[in-house]
Amino acid sequence: MGEPRGRPIGVGIVGLSASGGWAAGAHLPALSAVDGLELTALATSSSASADAAGAAFGVPGYASVKQLAEDENVDLVVVAVNVPRHRELVLPALEAGVPVLSEWPFAVDLAEAEEMAQAGRGKRTFIGLQGRSSPTARWLADLVADGYVGEVLSATVLASSIEWGTPVSERMRYTLDRSLGATMLTIAFGHAIDLVSMIVGELQDVVASTAVRRPLVPLGRTDRTVHMTAEDQIAVSGTLPGGAVLCAHHRGGTLSGPGFSLLIDGTEGTLEVTAAGYPHLGPVTVRGSRGRDRLSELTQPDGYDDYPHLAGTPIHTLVHAYAAIRRDLNQGTTTAPDFTHAVKRHRLLDAIGRSAAEGRRVSLAGL
Repeated sequence: MGEPRGRPIGVGIVGLSASGGWAAGAHLPALSAVDGLELTALATSSSASADAAGAAFGVPGYASVKQLAEDENVDLVVVAVNVPRHRELVLPALEAGVPVLSEWPFAVDLAEAEEMAQAGRGKRTFIGLQGRSSPTARWLADLVADGYVGEVLSATVLASSIEWGTPVSERMRYTLDRSLGATMLTIAFGHAIDLVSMIVGELQDVVASTAVRRPLVPLGRTDRTVHMTAEDQIAVSGTLPGGAVLCAHHRGGTLSGPGFSLLIDGTEGTLEVTAAGYPHLGPVTVRGSRGRDRLSELTQPDGYDDYPHLAGTPIHTLVHAYAAIRRDLNQGTTTAPDFTHAVKRHRLLDAIGRSAAEGRRVSLAGL
């Protein structure tokens, strides 16, 4: 795990609210599970909510990220709010010289992502693509790299989300607006393709088709509907390093629930990866075969999971991500993905959007 050195790293969370939410339900218990990290401050959108949250969590509460970043006990600022506000919060924290962890999606579009990454050059930055810290994903990447399947011939991804088509709450309504950057393409597909890319390599080019099959979505339990411009069908194909072909189809608003599968075919074997939910959050099952043997479940070896008691919980991968960040800050390593990696992922999503809009293959070589 890597032992913490000196005093704990003080963490200030933007968006930690007394009324709940992702920061309170995931980030706080995740960082609390990692030795050498502690919550030292928080920031919310108003003085009243900051005071309430500060009292609830026993730390100073601020109404601005600038005040949070200037707190001498804050060594890492975590931005855990909706995507449209990331830029206005990330830039002041970077200007204050404090390391920053931003939730994924990083930005509303590629240009904004590039701007924030440029501001973060020469500084410690981290992006919340926690699937890269997943013990199972790291093991799978090693299996492929070590030749379990031989030379990779193809990778096939089939994934689904219940959101983006089924009833949406007023609080999550913004995710239906493509221009706000928190869509199925950026969130669900973005997390999944990042994890897949870690295992089989980065796409070198893409041909994509997208659609909005349900332009009207029920609003909660009302009899109203609201417009959706975010794509609820995403189909992508492209080539991987070495010439293998990757095909991915992500479906929104599925009545059968969320799911994920990755099938990797190679010259020497096959790997099948499945999850009943989202692979960067929940349990993942791995089956494999060599030659013409039948697929059978594989057991992950020791050495990958530093927090096995949390396996199967929604914070399992996030805990490993915080542990990687702690190591990077304490030891000067660069194991956790940073803002430069976030731009790489946004470039892929931008290329998918351009390919679908223009009806052509888009190259990612050299990006």
